[in-house]
Amino acid sequence: MSASEVTAEVTVVNIHLSDRQSIPPEVILVSLELNKVDYEVERKKSLQARYYFGTIFLVMNLVAWFFRDYGQRFIPWIHYIKVCGIKGGDCFHSIGVLRVSLGCYIFFTVMFLTTVKTRKLFEGQNSWHSGWWELKSVLLVVSMALPFFFSSQIIQIYGEIARIGAGIFLLLQLVSVVHFITWWNKYWTPNEERKHRCFLGLFMSTLFYVGSICGVVYMYTTYASRSSCSLNIFFITWTAILLAAMLVVSLHSKVNRGLLSSGIMASYIVFLCWCAIRSEPATLRCETKDQEKRNGGWITIIGFLIAIFAIVMAAFSTGIDSKCFQFSKDKDEDSIPYNYGFFHIVFSLGAMYFAMLFISWDLNNSARKWSIDVGWASTWVKIINEWFAATIYIWMLISPVVRQNKVMDSDGTMQETPESSMA
Repeated sequence: MSASEVTAEVTVVNIHLSDRQSIPPEVILVSLELNKVDYEVERKKSLQARYYFGTIFLVMNLVAWFFRDYGQRFIPWIHYIKVCGIKGGDCFHSIGVLRVSLGCYIFFTVMFLTTVKTRKLFEGQNSWHSGWWELKSVLLVVSMALPFFFSSQIIQIYGEIARIGAGIFLLLQLVSVVHFITWWNKYWTPNEERKHRCFLGLFMSTLFYVGSICGVVYMYTTYASRSSCSLNIFFITWTAILLAAMLVVSLHSKVNRGLLSSGIMASYIVFLCWCAIRSEPATLRCETKDQEKRNGGWITIIGFLIAIFAIVMAAFSTGIDSKCFQFSKDKDEDSIPYNYGFFHIVFSLGAMYFAMLFISWDLNNSARKWSIDVGWASTWVKIINEWFAATIYIWMLISPVVRQNKVMDSDGTMQETPESSMA
C-alpha cells in the first residue's frame, strides 16, 4: 500500500470520528431508543409466532383424527389418487394418520432447517420465522399434499422411524418436566428474603404427596380389585415402591432436597401409571362395573379432546423450554427470545408422537372412533416412560453426592502420593 493511500484512509477515519463527535447526544439517545423499540416489536412478533405454530400443530392433530375416523366417509374421491389403492384404503385409518403426520413433519423440518442458525432479531431468518405467513401457508399445503403421492411402503418406513422420533419426543418432554420441577423447587425453597414461602412450600409438598397416595389407593380399588388383575397390581405396586424410594432418597442426610420436588415427581409418575392402565384394551381392562358404565359417550369424547390438547401443550411447552437444552448464554437485547431451531424440531418430533398416539404405536392398528393411545403397546410405552422418569429423577438427586465422593477420593489419592514418595 502506498503512502498516499494510507494518508487517505487516515483522513477518512478522522472525518468519521469528527462527524460522530459533532452529533448531539440527544440524537444518539433517540437513535438508541428507536433501536430498542424495533427490538421490542420484533420480539413481540417472535413470541406471537409461537401461538400461530401451536395452532397449526393443533389443526394437524384434528386433520389426522379426521382422516382416521371420517376420511373414508367424507372424502370418497380420494381413491382417484393412485397410491391410495382401492376405495382409498391406503389414505385413511392408520396409513392416513401417518401421511398427515409426515406432512406435518416435513413442514416443521423445513422451518427447522431455515431457522436453526438464527441468533439475532435483525437477521433475515427471524423475519421468516415471525412473518411471511402467506408463503408459509403455501408451504404447509404443499407439505401436507406431498405424502399423499408417496407409496404405502414409504409411509410404512416413515411409521417405523416415527416410533423412534416419538420416543425422542418423550425423552425431551421428560427433561423439560424435570427442569420445571427443579425450577419450582428452587422457587419455593425458603431463605431469609422469602420466609413466607416456607409454609406454602411445605403445604404444597404435603398436598402433592397426599394426592399421590390417594391416586395409588384409587388405582388399587378401581383397576386392581380382583386377584386376576395381576398386571395392574404389579404396575401400581411398583409405582408405590418408586414413590417410597424417591421419598427416602430426597430426605437422606447427604441429599437433603426436601419434599416438594419429589412430591411433584411422585404425582407425575402416578399420573403416568394411571394413563398406562387407562390405555389397556377395554375388553381386558380390570375395572369395577360402575367405572365401566361411566366410560362411554360424552366422557370418551371429552377425554379424547383433552388428550389432543395435552399433545399440543406438551409440544408447545417443550419447544419453548430451550433454556435447559441450549448451550449458548447469549442474553443481549437483540437476541431471539427462544431457540427457533429447537422449537421447530420439537414440533416435528411431536408430529411423529401424535401419529403414534392415534395409531396406538401399532402401524397396523385399526383404532375405534374417538379413541386415542389405546392398546398394549401404548400401555408399555407409558409404563417404561414412568420408570425412566423415576430413574432419571433419583439419579438427579444422588449424582451430586456421587460426584462429591469421587472428588474426595481423588483428592485423598493425590495427598497419599507425595507422602509415599517422601517415605
